[in-house]
Amino acid sequence: MSDNPKESSVDPYLLQLLVSLETAAMQQMGKIQSPLTGKIERNIEIAKATIDMLSMLEKKTEGNLTPDEDRILKRTLYQLRMNYVDELKSDKKSDTSVADSDKQEQPDKSGTETESDSERNKPEE
Repeated sequence: MSDNPKESSVDPYLLQLLVSLETAAMQQMGKIQSPLTGKIERNIEIAKATIDMLSMLEKKTEGNLTPDEDRILKRTLYQLRMNYVDELKSDKKSDTSVADSDKQEQPDKSGTETESDSERNKPEE
């Protein structure tokens, strides 16, 4: 450890905050399960807000962090942003495959209307 505490120390409260926000964003992206419900709960918009909050924290603390704190914050933001982009790409892929399957959708042969059929056959008011 260095004689200058600012060079290598990490404030435990800052570290706890970063880990907490990182964990929240990963849960919001559906990457890890919620400890409260035990389920994967995904809300990409809230995940983006959490990442934006960390980005704001990076800007507001610029020049006031130790090198270790700065490195941890930057690495956390990088990892979250890469996971966020990955989730957006998977959304696009699933949207494309859903759109493709909708184009190929065959009429229901059971004689019952699907929800989309009943919507199409509604009389206009």
